[in-house]
Amino acid sequence: MITSDAITWKAPNDDHPARAASQRSYSAVAKGDLEEWLTVYAEDAVLEDPVGPSMFDPEGKGHHGHDGIRAFWNLAIEPIERFEFEIYESFANPESNTCANIGRIRTSFADGSHTTTELIMVYVVNDDGRVASMKAYWEPERTMASFTQA
Repeated sequence: MITSDAITWKAPNDDHPARAASQRSYSAVAKGDLEEWLTVYAEDAVLEDPVGPSMFDPEGKGHHGHDGIRAFWNLAIEPIERFEFEIYESFANPESNTCANIGRIRTSFADGSHTTTELIMVYVVNDDGRVASMKAYWEPERTMASFTQA
């Protein structure tokens, strides 16, 4: 369920549990609500954003459990002034617990500068509809190349 005007959803939109969880995740991030965001994730969830070694995860092993996911928030999400999500495709087999969303995220900083990240985000949910795994496939170098001054 989308609860933020910072999300433009141009993709299929139904009640698939992984798709719904992804929308709850984007809404919580757009609102800057860490506690709401954590409720989207299972206690033992693994978040990889981006997949592989990066400035957010030098070893490339992902952020594990709520403590790891909270640490990721503090490092990667909290410093951002505004997130704007545009999801233009979403694939979810009705018989599965997974969806893959394709889109872009514009991150704006307090000084008005911004970047745009083109990415694919894959969500796997558990039987309770909470995210067990989230993998975001994007290239940090491409995002940094999009940096635009205020």
